[in-house]
This record gives sequence, C-alpha cells and structure tokens, in this order.
Amino acid sequence: MTAQQLPTLVYSGKSNSAVPIVTESELQTITAEPWVKISDRGLQLEGLNFDKQGQLYLLDVFEGNIFKVNPATKEVTHQFTANKDHPAAIKIHKDGRLFICYLGDFKSTGGIFAVTPEGQNQQDIINDIATEYCIDDMVFDSKGGFYFTDFRGYSTKPEGGVYYVSPDLKTVTPVIQNISVANGIALSTDEKVLWVTETTANRLHRIALKDDGVTIQPFGATIPYYFTGHEGPDSCCIDSDDNLYVAMYGQGRVLVFNKRGYPIGQILIPGRDEGHMLRSTHPQFIPGTNQLIICSNDIEMGGGSMLYTVNGFAKGHHSFQFH
Repeated sequence: MTAQQLPTLVYSGKSNSAVPIVTESELQTITAEPWVKISDRGLQLEGLNFDKQGQLYLLDVFEGNIFKVNPATKEVTHQFTANKDHPAAIKIHKDGRLFICYLGDFKSTGGIFAVTPEGQNQQDIINDIATEYCIDDMVFDSKGGFYFTDFRGYSTKPEGGVYYVSPDLKTVTPVIQNISVANGIALSTDEKVLWVTETTANRLHRIALKDDGVTIQPFGATIPYYFTGHEGPDSCCIDSDDNLYVAMYGQGRVLVFNKRGYPIGQILIPGRDEGHMLRSTHPQFIPGTNQLIICSNDIEMGGGSMLYTVNGFAKGHHSFQFH
C-alpha cells in the first residue's frame, strides 16, 4: 500500500471551524493501518524520532532497547540497550547524537543522556545524581536549548512540571510546575506556544510564552481540553498547520487538536474495541510528508508491539532539532 492509498484526514465539516464545538464521538474518525511489527512480545514502545537520513529511532521503556527502522525496507535493527532505567523518549540533536530521556525509579533518579546512534560516547546532559527530575520527554527550540517534562507525582500530588535548559546546557529554568505527571510536550511552529499533556489529571496545557521562551504571557497558561477515560494523554507532536496529535495511553487512539486546542479528529488503532493494542503512546510524522506513525503494544492481551500509520491533516512540522 502506498502513502497515497492510506486513509487520510481532510478538513471538512466541523473540523474546518476555527472554534469547533463537537463531542469526541462526532469527530472525524479514521482507523490506522499496520505498518511495521517491532516484536512478537508486548514491549512498551515510545520515543519515535527520525534522523536527517529519514531513519526512525524508537525504544521500549521497561527493557531499554533502542531500535532503528528503515522506512524504505521496513527492516528493524536493535541498536543498543540503554544503561539507564526506564528510557522514555529519543530526540536527535542537530549534531546527530541521540538525546535520551529516562525516568529512573519514577521518584528521583531520572535524567537525560546523549550518545551516538550506536550507543557510544555517552554523556550526561541532566545528571540523575544532581537532580530529582524523572524526565519523560523533551523538545528542542531553534536556539539550541530544550524543554523537558518532569513525570513525578500523581493525581492528588502534583510534583511534576516543565523546565527549560539553556543552549549551553548550564541553566535549568522552571516554566510551569505543580503538574500531575507531566508527559508529552510539543512546541508550536513559531515557538510561542508550548503544549504539555498531564497524564494522571487528564488535562491538556497550552502555554503561551514571551520572547525569552520561559516567561508565560499574561493569562497565557490555559487548559483548553479535559480528557476522559483511563489512562490518559501521553506523547504528542505537531504538524505544519500547528495541529496537535496526542496519543491516548490505554485507549488505542490518537486525538487531534487545532492550534487553539479544539478537537478536530481522531485516529483509532485496529482491534481497540476488543481491547487490543490499547497502549498507544506516541505519534510522529515521516519528515516531509503527512504520513503519521503511531506506536502501540498489546501487553494485556498477549500480543506484540506494532507501528501503525495514517495520513494526517498536513505535513509534519520540520523539527527545530535539524536547524
């Protein structure tokens, strides 16, 4: 099946409105197609990210395996195994190194390290000894700095937050705190809006930033959407129209929002109604296309780990990590 033959989201009806008022059951809905099987076992897949050559990197959280997928051949390669506990995201620096976020013990021993694509020359970026962060995800800006999410806390103990690391990697500045398990993070195309998912409180944060990238504009931190269901919003990405794609963990689907935070579409994982492949964690676009890849696994039902695909509303945003 070619990319042109895949189910494709299009702007129509209520999704074409700047402020659509629509329930999730009324959303434009499409079902993803299987793309690549990663394993016959149920691995907690996460961290989809493409390098400059168009190769896809991803990982599994509980065993720490780092995989590479060749989109042209669908070949899956095991690159290396992380030596830190519970890696959760991969972002690729403009110099080609993998920046890998890890959760540690989920309480106080997370961080970020950088390695070559083969796992060599490891360097601590955020040291797990010097901090208490449990870092789940990050996003680069055009200046060479990055934002990261702190995954700590739970519904009635909001210990998590979002922090900015300066381009020289020497300063960590809080952007927003008191979040109950800050998880996915994305930066708008103009770098003025930061999106953050709050997993155990089922909330979507839209944070409008001043030009310094860390100060919130007056009345700029809002919650445009409250999710429903178990277990909550996970990782996210944007397209070139500034739509936000949010994977729903434990629900086998991805919700899509416009740049104001209104839902305009959703993507279902096959078999979800029967309880299969519910652990959908991360969407990511193939660079230069509107083809979206989504990872999920079937641990509860004894199945494997898969990547699925559809076409999104627009082409994926060209990431700042390549600047």
